Formats: sequence, C-alpha cells, structure tokens
Amino acid sequence: MPTAYITAPPDAAPSLARTLVEERLAACVNRLPITSKYRWDGEVVAEEEVLLLAKTTDERYPDLRERVESDHPHEVPCIERFEEADVLPAFAEWVADATQRSSESTDSAPDE
Repeated sequence: MPTAYITAPPDAAPSLARTLVEERLAACVNRLPITSKYRWDGEVVAEEEVLLLAKTTDERYPDLRERVESDHPHEVPCIERFEEADVLPAFAEWVADATQRSSESTDSAPDE
C-alpha cells in the first residue's frame, strides 16, 4: 500500500486533497504545514508549503500521480511514493475499499 508524499502551496493544497479523495484516488489525505528550503533556478528559496500524505493503492497510484501533475501549480511538483512496510490489515482493507472505482464500496472508516 503506497503513500504519496506531495508538497503544494497553501492555497492549492485543500482543493488538491479534496480532489484526490473525491475521485477515489486516495482514501484520505493528511495536510501538514511545512517550510521548504530548496534550490530553484540557481537561487535558494524558502517557502511555506503544505505536505500532503495521500494513502492509496498500487492500482490507483498512477492515476493519483497523473492528477497531481495536471492540477499542481508548480512546474515540477514534488510527488514521491513510499511503500508501507507494516500496515494494520483493517486499515489496508479500508484504503482498498475507499479507492475502489465502483460505487459499491461501504464508505466506512476503520474501527477505532
């Protein structure tokens, strides 16, 4: 089960997260405020951004990546894929259900 690590400007992050969940490309997206420092066009830049952690499946990841690339305002968006090494089976089942293409999913959250 992959998690997509995505950074986005604060004004773009909410709609990007919503789109990923609404289109069932991610089961959920966590948003965290961050400060990024990076080199761009020969300059060192410091920028307030939002880190998006999108929980998805192997099947849905390519579509998630394509959507982020098309909707992201940066010329070169940060999209990294991390593989989960140890996932609670009930959580993995919920992610799989929440990202199904069909409307036959149960839309329930994992038990707490």
